[in-house]
Amino acid sequence: MPVLLEMRGIAKQFGEIQALGGVDLVVNEGEIHALVGENGAGKTTLMNILYGLYHPDAGTIRFRGKDVRITGPRDAIALGIGMIHQHFMLVPPLTVAENVVLGEERMGPRLSTRAIEGRVRELEEKFKIVVEPSARIEDIPLGLQQRVEILKVLYRGSELLIFDEPTAVLTPQEVDELFTIVRELRSEGKTLILITHKLREVLAVTDHITVLRAGMNAAELVTKDTNAREIAQAMVGRELHDIRPREATGTSLPILQISRLEALSDRGTKALRGVDLVVHEGEILGVAGVGGNGQSELAQCILGLRPVTEGTITVGAADIAHDDPKRTRERGVAYVPEDRRVEGLVLPFTVADNFILGKQDRPPYARRGVLQRETIAKEGDRLAKEFDVRPPNARVIVGTLSGGNQQKVVLGREISESPRLIVISQPTRGLDIGSTEYVHERLLEQRARGCGILLISSELDEIRALSDRIAVMFEGRIVATLDAKEATEERLGLLMAGQKETVA
Repeated sequence: MPVLLEMRGIAKQFGEIQALGGVDLVVNEGEIHALVGENGAGKTTLMNILYGLYHPDAGTIRFRGKDVRITGPRDAIALGIGMIHQHFMLVPPLTVAENVVLGEERMGPRLSTRAIEGRVRELEEKFKIVVEPSARIEDIPLGLQQRVEILKVLYRGSELLIFDEPTAVLTPQEVDELFTIVRELRSEGKTLILITHKLREVLAVTDHITVLRAGMNAAELVTKDTNAREIAQAMVGRELHDIRPREATGTSLPILQISRLEALSDRGTKALRGVDLVVHEGEILGVAGVGGNGQSELAQCILGLRPVTEGTITVGAADIAHDDPKRTRERGVAYVPEDRRVEGLVLPFTVADNFILGKQDRPPYARRGVLQRETIAKEGDRLAKEFDVRPPNARVIVGTLSGGNQQKVVLGREISESPRLIVISQPTRGLDIGSTEYVHERLLEQRARGCGILLISSELDEIRALSDRIAVMFEGRIVATLDAKEATEERLGLLMAGQKETVA
């Protein structure tokens, strides 16, 4: 296949940080090309340069055999380069067709609704992307919203499509549908670049793989000739460990029991509708579901961060449904929130200060209302070393650390108190492979010592790998609880989408 895109010696520096140190990327016409690497490897920076959002400090870009200078997205679009962002750029009150043509109104100031809907239908038919042009964005699910983003790019005549983490918010069935579309685009002569960290998806749909590590090229691979282990090793520069097999929990005692739990969302609508679940000692109960189906509210209710309108939450023998967070934590409940930067850390504080959050008002960290700085620093250094925070300096401002190291601080703080129950939400969101492996191993260590864990995650691979049982949430309800061995990806995906199971 002829070469469509050549990026050679691309370098980019932000202050003292070298984001790209002379990266090469070669993409052939009509292929699906994966761009993978750990957080901070330079993937998004490289694509932002290609799309004109950043300007390179050095290097050249050739497109269709000609040297090009891309000074902004308009230049990229004019060349035939389009980008589908991870966070959709749509206007909810407008229709599908209106969003597709927004900013590219070729029919003059007085738009003909029939004309633009007709053009969108032509694109739908050509690329087999089914969306109702007259539907409003606010009324359609995320999987269909992503199709609208794809149609927007195709409407502008793009020949090279960049997908940034395209499956992050999709159910397994929606992922399958997306990949059907991706393959159809390839068959129509389009070229695609996929930025992703999900290696199973890379192996399922791509032709070639470029691996970046620390802003440099680490490997160029042909998908059919490689495997997940080789890709992962190229990404992190070392051998990764498999999740260890573990013994069944047996008939352990319940540590968390929730009955008929109800609560309201921030908008005053019902977020939880009669939730029932049980977590046993030494068990990981995974909660699967597409974001926005009550998982966040469930965690907040357990920790006393959201009022319970009805039902009970029992830890051990105590009903904590109306306890405040401090009292809940004193009962041995730890919490790792889904947004570590907003809910889990005080970013301007040091690593040491963040390690003692929640216990800063008691000895040995405080005496008569005065913080004991030397004790805090000493304990911070110990925990930074124990939980492999890099750099292992507890005096560093936590906001300057990578996402993986920030998560180590939050997780380390919570498990250093040997809790009875851990409520952990989206534990590896935004983390690279190495940090993900570390978090998983720590959770399994806590399970092995008898701690109960409520694991809320939108990553089905993570849920299936770690959980003993899996509860599926849809529209504020637990619609099924399955033994992990029975929870196939297809079965979970259907339940997450609201399909009820039939009883034989």
